Amino acid sequence: MTTLSRMELTGPLPALTAAHEVIRAPLGEILPRLSGVLAGLVPHHAAAELSTHCAHSPFKTSGDPEITGRLSTADLTPLLASGVPGRPWQGTLPLAGAERAVLAVTSHATPRGAVLLLVRTAPDGAPAPPLDDTVTAVVQALWDIVTSHFDRLAAEAMPGALARSRTAAGTRARVIAELGEAYSAVLTGLLGVLRSRSLDDAAARATATDLAASALVELRAEAERDREIAEEPAGQAFARLADSLRPLVRYSPVRLEFGAPDSARSLAADVAHTARAVVRTVLLEALAQDAVSRVHVGWQLTDGELRATVRDDGPGTLTAHALTPGRVRERLDVLDGRLDVDAVPGWGSTVTATIPLAAFRDPAPDPLTSLGERELEVLAHLALGHRNRVIAEELHISQSTVKFHVANILTKLGVGSRGEAAALFHSAV
Repeated sequence: MTTLSRMELTGPLPALTAAHEVIRAPLGEILPRLSGVLAGLVPHHAAAELSTHCAHSPFKTSGDPEITGRLSTADLTPLLASGVPGRPWQGTLPLAGAERAVLAVTSHATPRGAVLLLVRTAPDGAPAPPLDDTVTAVVQALWDIVTSHFDRLAAEAMPGALARSRTAAGTRARVIAELGEAYSAVLTGLLGVLRSRSLDDAAARATATDLAASALVELRAEAERDREIAEEPAGQAFARLADSLRPLVRYSPVRLEFGAPDSARSLAADVAHTARAVVRTVLLEALAQDAVSRVHVGWQLTDGELRATVRDDGPGTLTAHALTPGRVRERLDVLDGRLDVDAVPGWGSTVTATIPLAAFRDPAPDPLTSLGERELEVLAHLALGHRNRVIAEELHISQSTVKFHVANILTKLGVGSRGEAAALFHSAV
């Protein structure tokens, strides 16, 4: 793996090579690889990231477990809120039980931001020396590249990435809920005992009560922070969609109308990403028709689902088959969604994507969790019955690389044929 050193800062090739090595890694390995690349520039014990694009695991750590095991989203949330993109911050913070020198780098390549924290290594116990602007500029550039890569994966809502996201999101939500309920029950019970007037030593009881009450407040605040990171308000999600669609008709006679959702509810990030990706694909197909003068895009939320609708006044010949190249159905299948097309010749077409709002199953036994990002993409094509040549063309890789991935998929899933692997994919998503 390429590790950048101060001597290599004068040339762009090492930095570009390092960036390529980082973003080509599976998602779960990107932070460790980025940490390794930066180790020569910024020696550090640990690295952590808070990336709001990621529905299933926005908070990740790498490095010394004595430090990473004591870090949480609460440590990085203030840095994300106060950080200025393009202006890395270095200083000291109370982390993992001690004052530690850190470098915090914020990027707004994703709409709600992402922050990278490096817990620096101090030479022989001395204070960590300040980093010069050249070093921090390289770290900033690499983090911007990484977060841009994250945002592309999220915005395109690729079926393989969605499958992994939904699998991990369900597990994460279940664990958080269970821990939150357990801690809340313990703290509430403790408060009940401490407030009892039958106990002696009023001062000690008052102090313990304050500590328990503070812990309960912090627990609830932490749950709220987690919810804000993993979810997106429906109105805000739709506004992002509208902003991305307006340029498509800027120089067109077609009038684009929007119907924002009348709801204050928040959406899971993978639901919002998928709805936006599907609507963009459908709108492009609608605009490609002849004699279209008006298109209406709307979202409607019910208690259990999001309905994203694209309605045009064109010739009424749009079909579900026309939407297949945009991977609309594959994206929706991952989230147990469906697509309905209602076309009336001479009156126009209405395409509705319906996406359930809840995670649907306990995904712990899902066999797909053992697969890497590229392997999931290959498996998604296998599930569609594609041969190696087609998969290679779609993913821009060689057929020999496809064969390598297929062999790994069969081994990891414990199956003997492509058909069995495809069946597992369909049952998992």
